[in-house]
Amino acid sequence: MGEQKRKETTKGEFIFGKKNYKFMLIGLGCIALGFILMSGGGSDDPNVFDPSIFSWRRIRLAPTLILIGFGIQVYAILLNPNKNTKPKK
Repeated sequence: MGEQKRKETTKGEFIFGKKNYKFMLIGLGCIALGFILMSGGGSDDPNVFDPSIFSWRRIRLAPTLILIGFGIQVYAILLNPNKNTKPKK
């Protein structure tokens, strides 16, 4: 009997709201863009050094985008979608 009530009360409710999923997709996009910017720059011949691996894009920009993306993901998880904007009196 108790298990029947528990199933009825938890039916049809998601943990995250639409706003959470929007922020999660934005964060995932930032992370993916960071990894794309970090890729490339290698040489086919191991005896030839290619200095483009030390470019500003690969050393500064891409890791910063990835960290920002992870920060957005944490914010999206902690965001309360049911929070009212008006304070109750």
